[in-house]
Amino acid sequence: MKLLFWSCLALISYAYFGYAAWLWFSVRLRSRPVRNGHCTPTVSVIIAARNEEVNLPAKLENLRLLYYPPTLLEVVVASDGSTDRTASILRDQASHVVAVILEESGGKAHALNEAVKQATGEVLVFLDARQFVEPDAVFELTSCFADPTVGAVSGELLLESSGGGSQDALGIYWKIEKIIRKLESASGSVVGVTGAIYAIRRELYTEIPAGTILDDVFVPMNVVRKGKRVIFQPSAVARDRLFSEKGKEFSRKVRTLTGNYQLLRLAPWLLSPANPLLFRFISHKLLRLLVPLLLFLMLIASATAGGAFYWAIFWFQVLFYVSAVFGTLVPSVKQFKPVGIASTFVMLNAAAALAFYNFAAGRKKVWL
Repeated sequence: MKLLFWSCLALISYAYFGYAAWLWFSVRLRSRPVRNGHCTPTVSVIIAARNEEVNLPAKLENLRLLYYPPTLLEVVVASDGSTDRTASILRDQASHVVAVILEESGGKAHALNEAVKQATGEVLVFLDARQFVEPDAVFELTSCFADPTVGAVSGELLLESSGGGSQDALGIYWKIEKIIRKLESASGSVVGVTGAIYAIRRELYTEIPAGTILDDVFVPMNVVRKGKRVIFQPSAVARDRLFSEKGKEFSRKVRTLTGNYQLLRLAPWLLSPANPLLFRFISHKLLRLLVPLLLFLMLIASATAGGAFYWAIFWFQVLFYVSAVFGTLVPSVKQFKPVGIASTFVMLNAAAALAFYNFAAGRKKVWL
């Protein structure tokens, strides 16, 4: 049991901190800087929208403020079987937007594929309908394509909230994620991109299988498979909010983690030597899916290993989980940072456990 305890602790520590440390040493030993430069290819902004009548007008206005030559920029928006005014808004904007009206909903992946078919740009920039994009974001993305080794570029999603507690803890999680992406990029390629803002060379686009949840992992991993780098450009910024509605952030995380499981079925080559980023994919994406199981085994191992040290560790874990549950039941307590961190950590791993159930049960949802 002692061996099981330390093995679980080592894997959990590696998943959250050890992998980042390994990347840090990799960068120090062999960094791979990107040769940025002035680069203004023709660009097609691609957006898949379903029932986005609330967000779409502001998004289209946001895109009109982009610092990019208008003659080199087109906006392609696919309405995926929307039942609100999304399609009519797009028709009204026909002089400024290439509208792809899909009468039946086939899911986000299908909508993206149809939008790409109508796009003419040398570079495809994928955005979501909700987030605000900084005016220089597209220019910052395209500047990376001055480097011929770069096939795709991820921007950065900044999450903003006026709240504290668990939202502060989520901020810590995103900071760790940002550090990992920066290190992956500096040492080679990132595993996945920010779905709200990323760009890809048109010729490297691979059609997304219907029902795919994580196009922002499937598309860039296929870019790497074709021999090009996927890098992170933090100066290309999209802004979003942390969901304040109860359970909304949890639902989004469940969907994302379910998508990781789905990828293994849709693209089994990801777990083979055909994946140039196999080690990174396992370390960054898959190992975190195992953390709920590892936490459970560590709890059991510490309870049965014997000795004062393991008994103390067991009760520390119990206290940690009790504080997490208390923070969930009494949200105001999350203002106390240790409780907020405990609640967020447990929430993220509960989402991972539910994601496994969703995958095993064959449950899926193509739109959030």
